[in-house]
Amino acid sequence: MRRTFASLIIVFFVVFPASAQPQEGKARTIELTLYPAKYSEPKQKYQLLPKAQEQTDADAVPLYEKAVQSLPKDHTTDQFRQWLDTPSDKLPREQVQSTLQQLKPTLQLLEQAAKCRQCNWPADESGNLPEYRRLALALALQARFQVAQGQYDKAISTLQIGLAMARHLGEGTLIQGLVGVAIAGVIMNQAEELIQASNALSLYWALRDLPKPFIDLTKQIEIEIANIKKNENPVIRKQFEEQLKPAHERARMIAKKLDRHIAALQCIEAMRLYAAGHNGKFPGALAEIAEVPVPGDPVTRKPFSYTRIGSKAVLEAAAPEGATSKDAMRYELKLMEQNSRP
Repeated sequence: MRRTFASLIIVFFVVFPASAQPQEGKARTIELTLYPAKYSEPKQKYQLLPKAQEQTDADAVPLYEKAVQSLPKDHTTDQFRQWLDTPSDKLPREQVQSTLQQLKPTLQLLEQAAKCRQCNWPADESGNLPEYRRLALALALQARFQVAQGQYDKAISTLQIGLAMARHLGEGTLIQGLVGVAIAGVIMNQAEELIQASNALSLYWALRDLPKPFIDLTKQIEIEIANIKKNENPVIRKQFEEQLKPAHERARMIAKKLDRHIAALQCIEAMRLYAAGHNGKFPGALAEIAEVPVPGDPVTRKPFSYTRIGSKAVLEAAAPEGATSKDAMRYELKLMEQNSRP
């Protein structure tokens, strides 16, 4: 049990990429430059998880293990992060392309694993979990490069692979589930890149069709609680109950924040669809959007807060009761005119 508690702390401070963390005491502000959406026909053309007809009955775990083993030793997470923090139009494309070519065997294994219906994790898979961060960053880099190249269909396929891996991890232990949540967040950051592309089609329906919740940690938390109650020593049992209760609450919050991330992007895509039919303008209020349903915030279970100021808008959600200001969300959005597409 001590390893379980320690692992939770590790997940919070190590697994989540540093570049995705807000400053101390502040909500993370995300600035997006958008264009009115282009409709995709049919509306369900794009999906962000592999289609059922593409899936196989194979077990994903051996493929993930091979992918971890195939990672080049000379590629560091720091280099990946540096490129992921670089605007798509400023990427050193030759260097990134060369790196992705070296990662090709790894990326191909991940694509195969993503299409597996089964993922039978062994009892303790925690040893390799830091390497899954590298796998996620490699996928994120590939998606970012594909967006920069205008290869939007390929970028969506890469997003599928990353989100499928996150879902597979969500079927394991609580620690694996938290790593899955972190990976999904890394991948959704690249969805933000995609929806900013001037010629990208709308991802509204693809985001709408993702599972809700995307990763459900309820079962894993219940298992941990049940294991604690089996301890015959009441002093030790009480100690772990007191230690794990706030950690479990934080785990639930982290999973809900992922759902908020997805819902916020769906809301932004609804705004882009509105702009496409209203002279390239943001709505005055979210209630004005009639083209598609506008999702609310799954954390607070209230509508997102929205303010329009000319061609700019702010979409935000406050931190829930009992959380810190870092658990708030804020998007600052700028809408480009339709005739300004490059």
